[in-house]
Amino acid sequence: MESPERGRPVIGIALEFPVSDGVLSCSPPTIPSWLRRRLSEPKTPTPSTVEEIEAKLRDADLRRQVFLLFSLSFFLFLDSDRDYTKFYENLASKARPKVRSPSRSSSTEDDLGQRLEAKLLAAEEKRLSILANAQMRLAKLDELRQAAKSQVEMRFKKERAELGSKVEMRVQQAEANRLLILRANRQRRATLRERTSQSLMRRVSRESKYKERVRAAMCQKRAEAEKKRLSLLEAEKRRAHARGLKVQTVASFVSQQREIERSELKNKLEDKLQKARRLRAEYLKQRGRQYNAYLCSWETINQQGDILAKKLPRYWRNFKNLRKTTAYLSKAYGDLDINERSVKSMPFEQFALLIQSHDTLHAAKALLDRLEIRHRLSQGSANRSSFDDIDHLLKRVASPQKKQVLRKFGSSRMQKETAKSTHHMSRYQVRVVLCAYMILGHPDAVISGRGERETALVNSAKKFVEEFDLLMKILLNGPMQISDKESDRTALSRRTFRLQLAAFDSAWCSFLNSFVVWKAKDARSLEEDLVRAACRLEVSMIQTCKMTPQGGSAPLSHDMRAIQKQVSEDQKLLREKVQHLSGDAGIERMETAISDTRTKFFEARENQSPISPPTPIMLSPGPASSSSRDKAGNFVVAPCKESSVVRSLFKDDVDAVEAGSSLLKHRTSSSSRGSLDMENARIVNEYVHGAHLAFTDNFSDAGEDHIASNIKETMEKAFWDGIMESVRQDEPNYSRIVELMGEVRDEICAMAPHTWRQEIIEVLNSGKLDISYFGKILDYALITLRKLSAPAYEDELNKKHQKFMKDLADTFWAGKNSENSHIMALIKGLRFALEQIKDLKHEISKAHIQLLEPVLKGPEALYYIGRTFTNRYGQPTNARSALPLTARWLSSIRQGKDEEWDEHESLVSELRRRHGILPSYLPSTTLRTGGSALIKAGGEQTDKSSTSKTTGFIETIDPHLECKGEDIDLTVRLGLLKLVSRITGLAEGELPETMSLNFSRLRSVQSQIQKIIVMSTSLLVLRQTLLAQQIVSSQTHMDTLLSGCVKRLSQCLDVADAGIQEIVEILGSAVEEDTKSADMKQIMARMLSKSLQEGDAIFTKVSRAVYLAARGVVLGGTGKPGAELAEMALQKVGASLLVDDVVQAASVLLVAAKVSVIVHGPYYANLAQE
Repeated sequence: MESPERGRPVIGIALEFPVSDGVLSCSPPTIPSWLRRRLSEPKTPTPSTVEEIEAKLRDADLRRQVFLLFSLSFFLFLDSDRDYTKFYENLASKARPKVRSPSRSSSTEDDLGQRLEAKLLAAEEKRLSILANAQMRLAKLDELRQAAKSQVEMRFKKERAELGSKVEMRVQQAEANRLLILRANRQRRATLRERTSQSLMRRVSRESKYKERVRAAMCQKRAEAEKKRLSLLEAEKRRAHARGLKVQTVASFVSQQREIERSELKNKLEDKLQKARRLRAEYLKQRGRQYNAYLCSWETINQQGDILAKKLPRYWRNFKNLRKTTAYLSKAYGDLDINERSVKSMPFEQFALLIQSHDTLHAAKALLDRLEIRHRLSQGSANRSSFDDIDHLLKRVASPQKKQVLRKFGSSRMQKETAKSTHHMSRYQVRVVLCAYMILGHPDAVISGRGERETALVNSAKKFVEEFDLLMKILLNGPMQISDKESDRTALSRRTFRLQLAAFDSAWCSFLNSFVVWKAKDARSLEEDLVRAACRLEVSMIQTCKMTPQGGSAPLSHDMRAIQKQVSEDQKLLREKVQHLSGDAGIERMETAISDTRTKFFEARENQSPISPPTPIMLSPGPASSSSRDKAGNFVVAPCKESSVVRSLFKDDVDAVEAGSSLLKHRTSSSSRGSLDMENARIVNEYVHGAHLAFTDNFSDAGEDHIASNIKETMEKAFWDGIMESVRQDEPNYSRIVELMGEVRDEICAMAPHTWRQEIIEVLNSGKLDISYFGKILDYALITLRKLSAPAYEDELNKKHQKFMKDLADTFWAGKNSENSHIMALIKGLRFALEQIKDLKHEISKAHIQLLEPVLKGPEALYYIGRTFTNRYGQPTNARSALPLTARWLSSIRQGKDEEWDEHESLVSELRRRHGILPSYLPSTTLRTGGSALIKAGGEQTDKSSTSKTTGFIETIDPHLECKGEDIDLTVRLGLLKLVSRITGLAEGELPETMSLNFSRLRSVQSQIQKIIVMSTSLLVLRQTLLAQQIVSSQTHMDTLLSGCVKRLSQCLDVADAGIQEIVEILGSAVEEDTKSADMKQIMARMLSKSLQEGDAIFTKVSRAVYLAARGVVLGGTGKPGAELAEMALQKVGASLLVDDVVQAASVLLVAAKVSVIVHGPYYANLAQE
């Protein structure tokens, strides 16, 4: 029998029943000994442990296995017998025989058999029930065992997991302790190194200061000694020069006397020799000997040859000194380095400036004139062909003759001489020759279009330049072997100067012909532009002055008359240009066009039809060399929007002296010593901050806008117009002119040395008020100004003087019939003299500042600023009452400066930790709105401190200007940063007193910060748009688009009137996609306008990121740590490309804060204590 649960055989139990019932009933029940022992044991169970229970379970399992093994063996034995009846029989036979009673009968035996059978059945049933109970008990025991086993396994696993977690926790704690120990050791070593470096820096600073003082003292003593030595040398030179002059006078007198005596003796001897020769010749003639006559003539020829041999070297030396040789002229032109290769590699603007310079034109003209002479000598008058006659072409390209002011007497003779001198035209026009180089090197900038004429012009220019360069090589190096390009064979031929000169002239004729043909077309278009400009001027004058068809007009005001006069002068200039371009036919066409325009205008006004207003005309200085417009005069009609090349080449020269005129005027007119000290302190402050001498040109006008400049020009024009009106009245008033003359006299006397003043006063006060007196004053004033000016400025002053005299002569001859022409000339002259005085005073001020430049770059400059501040606001002990704005400013910063410094320290420690993990690179978080640039943290990153504008003295104090956490330094730095981070513009009235000299600088930094915020927001909008539309394919593509947009956005935001529309146009250029571009631009415009509002979340986040970036540089310095902190802050808003701009703006605040702490440190300390 098998168990249904386990499939194992169940062991049967053999029972022995006695045959006799009495025996069973008579035998008393006995208790087995093991059961008796078991029952005799104490019943109080002891608490079992887990090990005891497991041991008991193992014993029970072992007993069960032994019992099963025994049962299995028993059943195997039964199976082998296969006879169960025999089993019972053997069992019965082996039983002990019992004594049977003889009195019992067979019936009793039957009953006993039945009874035995019933007992056997009951025993069988009992056996089966016992077996079932045993199986149930074993099943329950197995379940209990399995449950106990699972609980034990779970408990074991749990204890093992707890033990493992405890071990791991202890390992981690040990590792953390080890890292803390290592970090503490590193910090200790870093602190020691920092202390050592600080001590070394202080030592180096002390040594540098001591060396600077010693060097300054040595320089001062050396300068005094040098000055004394120079004075002694100058005195010795004067004495030696006087002695030399005296010796030269005596020697010249003695040599002159000896020369006179020698010449007298020579004349006497010559007379005697001539007499002797004459007598001898007569004697020989009388004798009639042919041989003697032949010898006499041969002797005469030898004497004439000797005289000619002596004169020829002297003539050659004079020729070399006066007119120079061809080799010398060639070398001078070759030094200019104008050839085909250099012109193509040189930028257009640079080459245009080169060919416009006086030295270039002079050297080229001298060489070309000499080549023309050599060409004439080589050709001769008999060999000239009809092709060489190019006078008709030269007339088309010849420059117009400048007008000369002729005096009354002797004018006819000068006109005749001028006519004779202008009859000959140079064969090789220097400007046209240089135009060939410009056409070859930069055809796109000179020629518009590619027609047949333009192509022929370029080819002929190339041929001419090649021949000219080859001619220069032959002139400099001698005859050359060149290949013959015309023949099929590559044979070399010897090219001499004569052959190359003929080839050069042939190429010149071809190029000149092509140039004239091309110029004719350009001249026609230029004539049309000039005529159109004259018509527009006419229409503008008619509209402004309200003229009638008969030519009359309403009573004109002074402005109307000025406009009418200006239009007349402009039309006169345009007529001269048309006259030069097209002659009388062009003038007729121009007059016809003006008349037709006037007629059409009046007809349109009578018919009440719409009249289109004339488009504005811009007169710009014309080029002097490249195109045909240079032949039309000094001004040409240009479109309102010129190309970048034209603007860069022909831009108006801005007079840098006028930019600082207000500063000089303020200096000279200021009678207060305090204001003068403040202006000087302002200049010194600019030098301390690294602005050098260039700031004096635009320092005073830094905040002046276009409207203010227009108001200034209008007021100046009104002043001079008032003076003219005062002298044009029926009873002229000359008092203001006399005052201006006195001002000219006083200004010249103030600038001139004391020894000149008496002479100036005598000259300027002599004479009566007439035109001759004015001319004398003007000439003397200009000569005096030329003496006072620097040698470099003298040439410019001469040019201005000549130009003014020309304009003055034109004005005088234009108003010759007017009775006020002399007075107008007088007023213009006074205005010119005052302007020159103002310019000269500015140059003198700049020279003074240049002399003081070494002092302004040292510690004396900081001492001067501090002394001026003390003189104005008092001692530091009175800082609370004298500096209320500064006290309020510092108190507002102290509230949060500790939190700011702790946050900065945490960022620095995080940065150092990242450097410990990644020693080569700083990780960059690449988010949806982040960047992907990596900044090297090692030595390969360029230090940004080199771009700082600090002076050398500030750099010796601290190279990177890093904040060390000092209270005053930290407060000032954060205060300046919060000032420039405000949205509203800084006002001078709310600025702290210690920063009053840096108002314009702080305003500039504030504008840069706001510009960075706008650019960061724009880049954020563009990045979101690119990612949303899935336009970019990779991060590299994204970075390329963003970097290009950054450059264009920076240029766009530099314009004062740039708005959201212009920014969106730049952003839209990166996402151009046919029909979607307009919708994208509208979306970006809405996003950008919303993001730039003050309360917007994006604006707040971007402003905060830019503030943190600037704070990282302000506190971390301009070195590598500051740049990395700025990059970390800007990466959060995707503006990592603007790190350089933030560093540049924050470096200005660093220098300002450092200078302020050094100069105003005592004031800050007193305010902090109170």
